[in-house]
Amino acid sequence: MKKLLSLLIGAGLLLGAVAANAGPEQDREALIKYFTTKYPNVKLDDYVNGALAFDPDAMAQYREIMSFPPFVGTIEQGKKMWDTPFANGKTYASCFPNGGKDVAGNYPYFDDKAGKVVTLNDAINACRVANGGKPYGLASNEIGVLDSYMRTLSDGMKMNVKVQSPGALAAYENGKKIFFSRKGQLNFACATCHVQQAGGPRLRSDLLSPVIGQATHWPVFRGGGTKVVTLQQRYKGCFKMIRAVPPKIGGTEMNDLEYFESYVSNGLPMQASVFRK
Repeated sequence: MKKLLSLLIGAGLLLGAVAANAGPEQDREALIKYFTTKYPNVKLDDYVNGALAFDPDAMAQYREIMSFPPFVGTIEQGKKMWDTPFANGKTYASCFPNGGKDVAGNYPYFDDKAGKVVTLNDAINACRVANGGKPYGLASNEIGVLDSYMRTLSDGMKMNVKVQSPGALAAYENGKKIFFSRKGQLNFACATCHVQQAGGPRLRSDLLSPVIGQATHWPVFRGGGTKVVTLQQRYKGCFKMIRAVPPKIGGTEMNDLEYFESYVSNGLPMQASVFRK
């Protein structure tokens, strides 16, 4: 199986696909089968913990840190932003079904009218504009703080990303292609680290996280718990580490990549307010 995986990644094809036109659900099931076969002692839901799922000692240390979360103040800041009315008296809650509760797991989605993937951060900015505000920069701390609070409203919700139209399928396939294509001076694909090498061997003393479950727990808090890092900011860091030019945060490539990664995490529970070293 490992030999087959290497061949598939090297060719830029999806792991386990029985045909070039394997659909999103077949892709998701193939990835789950790969990881649950390779790591039979890891429960599927534990993959939301990223690389911690493979390291009981690191998981124990993480739980100790989380007994006194270092980012409470940042979450409170996000709540204040969420509840502060716009000039027209409305709040962010007015822009989302159920006041924003249990909706984050539906993102990203493909907007057929606009012909593109819409991420949760895109939706937050659309809400701002609709209520007379200006959009935040997609790499700004403000969007990260607000995103981190909004996801607390969907903590535990199972990822439920849909691919339901020809345009959506094309965006998903583009994200899949980006994930499995080698790039940069190191000639790595996203899959090199997050499929083939996920769980071991260690890279600079750290284990690498698996693609399934990866989209469930962003943004994360780093450093002393005040620095918020969104998923696409992490993508940017990965591109730089393999010495590739990162696509634009919020652009088609980044959004399609997030769409693919989010879909293959469908059915896994979201984790809000996660700390990573």
